Amino acid sequence: MIRHEDVYKIGYLGKPHGVHGEMQFIFSDDVFDTTDADYLLIELDGILVPFFIEEYRFRSEQMALIKFEDINTEEEARRLTGSVVLFPRKIAEEKSESLSLSQIVNYTLIDNKTKKTIGKITGIDDSTVNTLFEVTTLGGQELLVPANTNLFESIDTSKKIIKMVIPEGLLDL
Repeated sequence: MIRHEDVYKIGYLGKPHGVHGEMQFIFSDDVFDTTDADYLLIELDGILVPFFIEEYRFRSEQMALIKFEDINTEEEARRLTGSVVLFPRKIAEEKSESLSLSQIVNYTLIDNKTKKTIGKITGIDDSTVNTLFEVTTLGGQELLVPANTNLFESIDTSKKIIKMVIPEGLLDL
């Protein structure tokens, strides 16, 4: 059984397209394409269910039309509308040459200068020009930290730790 900590969000399913089960797939990570994935995971009633990809075609940089096996009508596709699409971390890490920001969610963030643990990266905020990590500190405080790859010092995928240079004064806010 696939566990939630072994996957990460790469997008969500939009409305059906046509009457044969095809639907919009809005994604923030194209790992499904770069790894030539056979399936994507969708959470249904708290259970991660694999949906095998029959075909897909890109409509823009962040949207594709996707057809899953055994989803053959508009009604079946409509039941999946709004569902979060997840991808196995292990496959992404094995087949990708570099990690995407989405894959870093649930990693522990460490300030490389002070060597102190800042907290856990709980999400990505890409609603502004500058993408930010949403971090929950050990004390439960919520922080926004620039997700600038130039600040990364090291990433340990086996321990799920990222060490980065935290801009001076950021933690004092």
